[in-house]
Amino acid sequence: MPSRKAVQKKCIDLANEVRGLFRVFGLRLPSRVDQGSFDERVRPLMEADPDLSHALLPLLDARAVLYQTYRELDRRVKQAASHDEICMRFMAIPGVGPIAALTFRAAVDDPARFTSSRTVAAHFGLTPRRYQSGEMDNPGRISKAGDGDVRSTLYAAANAMMMRSVASSEIKSWGLRLMRRKGRRRAVVAVARKLAIIMHRMWADNTEFRHGQVEGTV
Repeated sequence: MPSRKAVQKKCIDLANEVRGLFRVFGLRLPSRVDQGSFDERVRPLMEADPDLSHALLPLLDARAVLYQTYRELDRRVKQAASHDEICMRFMAIPGVGPIAALTFRAAVDDPARFTSSRTVAAHFGLTPRRYQSGEMDNPGRISKAGDGDVRSTLYAAANAMMMRSVASSEIKSWGLRLMRRKGRRRAVVAVARKLAIIMHRMWADNTEFRHGQVEGTV
């Protein structure tokens, strides 16, 4: 998976480079162009202008090759997840896709490493730091300890569950209630924390996801 992420980043970097050079020529691309349709949106604009084509077409060709490599690596990741029993169990959770499932599985490696599921969220930096002074004890931002890739994929899964998934679950309802009280970012972080706990518990106990499942409290 690191190779997939590295190639994806290079694709985005080249797309941004093309955007910047378009501005040099006095042109502006739409603010949102999906990575999959970037080539077909940009190439006709380049080919219509010989100077633009000469300057930028090599970059676009290089990005097209990289993007095909990314697609192949992405296909392999999804295939690997679909052939792994633990990942398939994780992917039954709304919002958790093959990347989040494989990343979490690889990072945890053995659920017995953690004596308590609650410690998993702390291990990956999803619990708040605490600032203590006299009688004050205030939780701060998350610690961001441990593997950043795991943390970011759990955050993305939590965001997908709350914002894009149509499937209902108690954890999603709980997150949406929290979002109304404490804001979107804090709610998504809290749901990501719950996902780490739930996924570890499912793995350790060899159980399936229950749509009414919410472990612990914020």
